[in-house]
Amino acid sequence: MGNSLREEIKNLLQKKPEGIALSFYLPTYRTNPEYQQNPIRLKNLLRQAEEKLKSYGLRQQETKNLLEPAYNLLNNPLFWRRLADGLTLFLSPGDFHHLLSPLPFDELVYVGNRYYLKPLLPLLEEEKEFYLLSLSQKGVKLWQGTKFSIKEREVEGLPTKMSEALALEEPQKQVRFHPSPGGTGERGALFSGHGADFEDNKENIFRYFRLVDRVIHKYLKEKRTPLLLAGVEYLFPIYREANTYPHLIDEGIPGNPDGLSEESLHRAAWERVKPYFLKTQKEALELFFQSSGTGLASTDLEEIIRFSFQRRVGVLFVAADTHRWGTISADGQTIIQEEDAKPGSCDLLEIAAIETYLNGGKVFVLPREHMPEKNIIAAVLRY
Repeated sequence: MGNSLREEIKNLLQKKPEGIALSFYLPTYRTNPEYQQNPIRLKNLLRQAEEKLKSYGLRQQETKNLLEPAYNLLNNPLFWRRLADGLTLFLSPGDFHHLLSPLPFDELVYVGNRYYLKPLLPLLEEEKEFYLLSLSQKGVKLWQGTKFSIKEREVEGLPTKMSEALALEEPQKQVRFHPSPGGTGERGALFSGHGADFEDNKENIFRYFRLVDRVIHKYLKEKRTPLLLAGVEYLFPIYREANTYPHLIDEGIPGNPDGLSEESLHRAAWERVKPYFLKTQKEALELFFQSSGTGLASTDLEEIIRFSFQRRVGVLFVAADTHRWGTISADGQTIIQEEDAKPGSCDLLEIAAIETYLNGGKVFVLPREHMPEKNIIAAVLRY
């Protein structure tokens, strides 16, 4: 998942649709036979939307005009060839957006006075980004990854050929390499992992990795994003010795990364960084329990909503599979809870999550069984 998708979601969080707003969520498939069902699923959801819009008093022509951009997608074969794992559509008078998501969704149609965005919030967890530095015979590459995908990044000045990089660093010196059996020149030398020849070349590898580290550290700047290595295992301690980036994690991916597909590389990387991110979630949960009884923790829905508008919520946990319907005033201070969704009502859990996020708080969307004491909402307050 790229930054562009995140930016689109952030823009939607701040949108205030004029009039009725519709939100559609559905899973999408890229292989047969499920692939052929994608437009059929959307068509069925559009029919559900037509029924829901009747309760809002829309005339038939008004409903047709509102849903027309979505209906046009049904007959657009190019659109259905460029899918991810989930699809979302957002429509209101004069406004239409669609997002392709790496996260699959349950089918859902929501009609209200704002877009329903709670299922997208897990995609905004930027702290779940990581970087991967692959060291291979084809050169050094930097990858940026999330839970859902990984993508190679072009890094200006990243040295890929060791001999050229070292010659530029110290042109007065002639860099020599001892090839390993079956290898010649620099390529064989860099990946020779044992014997006296390797010891002779180790200093050159270290110097090369210092140059790589200098560029990587500058590229990552003040980020706190974890970085892990992929490559032949004996290169790891040499790179760690050269490294100055403070968030290089201990575990790497051993073996030649050139032999891995992008999907396999992503899977191996996520297995290794996942505990790092679970630690962040665990620390947030521990903070909640430590704050309980101090006046800085709450599980009261209406109280948390009011505090979220006042920028007092620092950490928020909301149940992913639960809704609480109601209406809320523009300033977030008057809240009326309702048994079921009605025209004009909204999901109060979503409101709390969006306000917390927009005001700089951390939001964790968790399964109900992982929520603090299995509440539907919980917050740690700033003051």
